[in-house]
Amino acid sequence: ILSKADVIDPTRLSGAVKFGATVTLADEDNGDEKTYQIVGETEADIENGLLNMRSPLARALIGKDAGDSVEVKTPGGTRSYEILSIRYI
Repeated sequence: ILSKADVIDPTRLSGAVKFGATVTLADEDNGDEKTYQIVGETEADIENGLLNMRSPLARALIGKDAGDSVEVKTPGGTRSYEILSIRYI
């Protein structure tokens, strides 16, 4: 894995959601806000806000902009989220 890895400096990125983005979402059903950073599989730790880039939520977010809504199929049913902000820190 390490031999194929590329170092990405998220502070040099901008625009739509992509790997390295820190995204704040609002649940469209209850208004709860959550913030996640999209990271690689080995870094993922959902309890600490590090979202696996291959997860259904991350895949739904990739390419979207602030203000967009996304729907994600979860084991508990389909959830809708609004992207409140995208930061690269």
